[in-house]
Amino acid sequence: MADNLVIVESPAKAKTIEKYLGKRYKVVASMGHVRDLPRSQTGIDTENNYEPKYITIRGKGPLLKELKKEAKKAKRIYLASDPDREGEAIAWHLSHALGDDKEYYRVVFNEITKEAVKESFKQPGEINQQLVDAQQARRILDRLVGYNISPVLWKKVKKGLSAGRVQSVALKLIIDRENEIRNFKPEEYWTITGLFNYSKSDFEGKYNRLEDAKMKLKTKDDVEHVLKQLKGNDFTVESVQKKEKKRNPSKPFTTSSLQQEAARKLNFKARKTMMVAQQLYEGIDIKKGGTVGLITYMRTDSTRISPVAQKEAIEYIEAEYGKEFIGKKPSKAQAEGSQDAHEAVRPTSANRSPANMKQYLSRDQYRLYKLIWERFIASMMAPAILDTVRMEMSNNGVIFRSNGQTIKFKGFMQIYIEGNDDGEEELENKLPDIKEGETVVSKDIKPNQHFTQPPPRFTEARLVKTLEEQGIGRPSTYAPTLDTIQKRNYVKIDQKRFFPTELGEIVNESVTQYFPDIIETEFTRTMEKSLDDIAEGDASWVAVIDEFYKSFEPQVARADEEMEKIEIKDEPAGEDCEKCGSPMVYKIGRYGKFMACSNFPDCRNTKAIVKEIGVTCPKCEKGQVVERKSKKNRIFYGCDRYPECDFISWDRPIGRNCPRCDHYLVETKKGKTAKVKCTNCDYEEKAE
Repeated sequence: MADNLVIVESPAKAKTIEKYLGKRYKVVASMGHVRDLPRSQTGIDTENNYEPKYITIRGKGPLLKELKKEAKKAKRIYLASDPDREGEAIAWHLSHALGDDKEYYRVVFNEITKEAVKESFKQPGEINQQLVDAQQARRILDRLVGYNISPVLWKKVKKGLSAGRVQSVALKLIIDRENEIRNFKPEEYWTITGLFNYSKSDFEGKYNRLEDAKMKLKTKDDVEHVLKQLKGNDFTVESVQKKEKKRNPSKPFTTSSLQQEAARKLNFKARKTMMVAQQLYEGIDIKKGGTVGLITYMRTDSTRISPVAQKEAIEYIEAEYGKEFIGKKPSKAQAEGSQDAHEAVRPTSANRSPANMKQYLSRDQYRLYKLIWERFIASMMAPAILDTVRMEMSNNGVIFRSNGQTIKFKGFMQIYIEGNDDGEEELENKLPDIKEGETVVSKDIKPNQHFTQPPPRFTEARLVKTLEEQGIGRPSTYAPTLDTIQKRNYVKIDQKRFFPTELGEIVNESVTQYFPDIIETEFTRTMEKSLDDIAEGDASWVAVIDEFYKSFEPQVARADEEMEKIEIKDEPAGEDCEKCGSPMVYKIGRYGKFMACSNFPDCRNTKAIVKEIGVTCPKCEKGQVVERKSKKNRIFYGCDRYPECDFISWDRPIGRNCPRCDHYLVETKKGKTAKVKCTNCDYEEKAE
């Protein structure tokens, strides 16, 4: 019988750790928290030092009974939940739920490898009460905000709404950006692009200035003034400036930068990134090597790398690429506000290359692991060296400028280049080798009219970056925050960008008017600093909550009394109910918009919103193919005669048949590339 009981959060983690520790240890999973505040009430005694009322989470009773039974048999109990504030709180709740009469040992490890786990069990510690207090303060604070504002919104706006400390700020950022776009007044401006030739090589240059003045091109008249000054097609090269530029690699991933890059490069939502990263952290069975965690703990705001990991990465880089690719030791400087509790997100071993691990991983696991591994290895590599050229050419006092860039030494770019929200970066633009005083010939001079553009709407990556930069929430809260504002229908995503809904704008306006502190960035940033102070032992959690609640409570009372009731009218759907003849209206449900009869509850008829694509069903040849959405909001295509016809396709039928086998053709998309393919044979063609 095992003398030692180890409690972790998940069965996957338990399975991995039990293999490392051997027969004297029994490892079981608590499945996350076992105690929490009740759902049916606030659960905070505001009259008694904000004492929280914790209860066993519904459905966890049998599990807790089993854990108590195992705890009674064990001589030593180790609490090995994740190495962060949430993990510390889970350990603390377990110690109380299992009984205060026992001695509990706290073990933490940043990576689930045999060496790291065994080392942590050699030096067990105690539960860090300061970290527990910081997490408890966050939970109580969020409960007080959510359970006081939400009922007011239910009463005055609509049932089922919610407001939260971080989600309200995220929603405000999206709406403020939308208002900027609405109020934006575009300004006209022009550019002049020239296509030049030198020794059979073509290259581009752009108008820069007039020799005697820095003339901006605001109107067509300005352009014509410049073009009239040009004499012939010959331009004299006035200057050629050549420089060598170094480009340093990006630092290894934090939680936030991982979410951003996975959104850009893999099209992962923040929640999916964290779910897949959790799987890689908890352990993957790599057959002969056993089960092993492939990455370090994925909730971190630190870019620090341990000396052991640095040494292994350097050895790998030297063996694979050569000494010249080894970079300097990484800087120890951390971002302002960083807790630096543990390392950056990195592979547990540089030697486990993505190519070697691919056979053991699912497609999503492999893609995310590859991203993490490449970013880490690149961060330890030498800078890239770029040769840049800036050339100026003149014709009768009109100056055109051309910029060129070539890669002299790839360095870290050999394996990884950071993504960009605005599309792929052009790394090389080679100019001909031209000397000052030589002549180039213009083949074409083309003016182009432009208008200034409003700031872009937020993508998930941009929003996460903004939340982090402004000190709002913590990286581990971003995924659930973005998920919540979408589930509540406060925002919708179109072409990967956030748009606020009418409901979102109403909620934001109400919260802004009556709870101005909650949606202020400075307030949220200051509150995060106070939570950090609690974790460091520099502040009392009761004092922090009390200071907030004393000003918040009167705001709730005022909102309840003064906020006007808002009636959100249902949008007409433009058709009548086939059952009772009443007008159909659009409603919002758990899975998005649908049509419902306005005569509810007397008539409960509902219909999915479908969009015809102008293609006859290839299966029954009677119905029309319509665009639908799955429960996970994924677009698919089906016959409008369903259930009589069960035709379904994830790819869009185009209304033509294959010239080879006569089966129907579909349009498939991968990134920005679209192709037309046959559903039966290997025929394909370019999409229009």
